[in-house]
Amino acid sequence: MLKRTIRYEDFNGNQTEDIFYFNLSKPELIELEVEYEQGFGDMLQSIIKAKDNKEIVKQFKAIILLAYGEKSEDGKRFIKSDQLREEFSQTAAFQELFMEMASDADAAVVFLQAILPKDMGEGIEKAVDNEKKKALEADTASTDEKTDTQVTS
Repeated sequence: MLKRTIRYEDFNGNQTEDIFYFNLSKPELIELEVEYEQGFGDMLQSIIKAKDNKEIVKQFKAIILLAYGEKSEDGKRFIKSDQLREEFSQTAAFQELFMEMASDADAAVVFLQAILPKDMGEGIEKAVDNEKKKALEADTASTDEKTDTQVTS
């Protein structure tokens, strides 16, 4: 579970900060996984590889709202509902969080790791590290090809 303090300007122009909670349970992750033919994780990786920004933004908004909820006072329940999600989506705090995630890939990864069950957050980190490594190798190979072309010309 992620307990996140978000600083924002409300619609009355007041600077404020509030605490918000985000969590994805294992059952929710299983539902997400079976919702997509290739699985949720693979679907996310494919849209990231394709650089499909429209789909990335759509999916990230859905993840933020799916993870949002309110912790019961006794800490025994994490309450989620369509009404709570809709209300949160209408706040300046949501706008602030969404813009942070949309503009900072590292912040998005940290957010995803924090909302997953502890034993599953490491998988996201490994997948991101693998993608970064592949991208670096591709860039290096591309640079090597350009260098070879320049040397032989």
